[in-house]
Amino acid sequence: MRFYLTTPIYYVNSTPHIGHAYTTAMGDVLVRHHAQRGEETFFLTGVDEHATKVWRVAQEQGLEPQEYADRIAVPWRELAPRMNASPDFFIRTSDEGHKRFVRDFLQRMYDNGDIYQDVYAGFYCVGCEAFKSEEELTPDGLCTIHLTKPEWIEETNYFFRLSAYQDRLLALYEERPDFVLPGFRFNEARSFIAGGLQDFSISRAGQPWGIPLPWDESQVAYVWADALINYLSALTYAREGEDLRDAFWPVSHHLLAKDILRFHCVYWPAMLLSAGYDVPKQLFVHGYLLLDDRKISKSLGNIIDPLELIDVYGADAVRFWMARAVSFGQDGSASVTGVQERYDSELANDLGNLLSRTTAMIARYRAGAVKRVEGAKPVDFGALGDDVAARLDAFDITGALETTWDAVRRLNQYVTAEAPWQLAKDDANADKLDTVLYTLVDGLTALAVALYAYLPETSPKILAALGQSEEATWDRVRNGVAAAVDGIEAAKPLFPRIELPSAAA
Repeated sequence: MRFYLTTPIYYVNSTPHIGHAYTTAMGDVLVRHHAQRGEETFFLTGVDEHATKVWRVAQEQGLEPQEYADRIAVPWRELAPRMNASPDFFIRTSDEGHKRFVRDFLQRMYDNGDIYQDVYAGFYCVGCEAFKSEEELTPDGLCTIHLTKPEWIEETNYFFRLSAYQDRLLALYEERPDFVLPGFRFNEARSFIAGGLQDFSISRAGQPWGIPLPWDESQVAYVWADALINYLSALTYAREGEDLRDAFWPVSHHLLAKDILRFHCVYWPAMLLSAGYDVPKQLFVHGYLLLDDRKISKSLGNIIDPLELIDVYGADAVRFWMARAVSFGQDGSASVTGVQERYDSELANDLGNLLSRTTAMIARYRAGAVKRVEGAKPVDFGALGDDVAARLDAFDITGALETTWDAVRRLNQYVTAEAPWQLAKDDANADKLDTVLYTLVDGLTALAVALYAYLPETSPKILAALGQSEEATWDRVRNGVAAAVDGIEAAKPLFPRIELPSAAA
């Protein structure tokens, strides 16, 4: 009955863009849903500060790396709450608790005989913070993601014997076919392992910004060796005086984008095994939000500022668009036009107008009172609660929302078919009208609870407008949950009209 979810920790070489907001918001959807089901949850996000590109940006600005990191961490910390996301802890790799744990973790690997010293010579993409083989570059020798020429590096480093873990990783993938989702990402990671693993550098020489190795403080931990460990280190100091590893590590789930699959699905489990820890329970690899069919990134200069979208549409509308427009796990195109279309047609019309019409009719025809009607035939939502829960257990955030939205459409169809405004014209239809109005309130109550993980600000507004308890436990996603109430007034629009010129400004 526990659920632990992590986002990647984000590089702080610049401010957040919509891709970072996407991962954070979708992670929050999953965590909120599991909490609705009565599970004890822990949600982790944060920033990766010890990257080469962070050090270089600090130098360009004439700042010490820590001073720069302290400044830039502020907008990153603000991203989650602005997205209506509620992480339990925000980790920074410059935290003393994290640095202590990393040194202990690496020492465990060293003591296990899995670390050795050698000379590295090869290409390094600072944008990816990753070493690149020639096969991973374009014919012109460029990084396929950043379209920049990697730097040639030759230095004496410490290496991790990743090759020694090939058989154990293959056995892991054989025993746990749901270890990595979606399935095609599982196959991608397994194929990489089966193709033969090469040892990789776990330290950097000549760069003062980082966590010194415990056995050789002249070198610092390679940024990925440092960063990946955050998923475990945070549990040791996120709550003062508590160690949460026993409670949450067995139920750890990592959410990540496809460009960092190899680090998480291959390197990270091998490092855990080397240090004597269990591997995470599951990893889910999602696609990119694309702009003009290109990954959104600062280095490519095609970013969308998530805070600007939130300022125009509100966080719930942006969360909804993210979950609705792109099949979670696949690549999808991002556009401001898409936000506007979803806002108008689905949020404002399908959901907002349904609430407005329902409350207005109750206020007009029944002076704000709703009777609880026993035995009324409800709008058939089928096994909505079970269906949505099963989809979200499989990280099908988009499919779960489509299932819920199908129920929103059916409730709208019910209004049209029953025409309560016509029933109100004849007192002989009083009982029928009471039934229809209760059915609408009951259906909207269940839907508001089902949508809470996606629309955490809007859902309580719907319940409050209907005079219903704002408790969002999952057992309320059913028929017959609404209580009889008085005092319902015509609700203000949930999603007021936004003119396109304003949205584009």
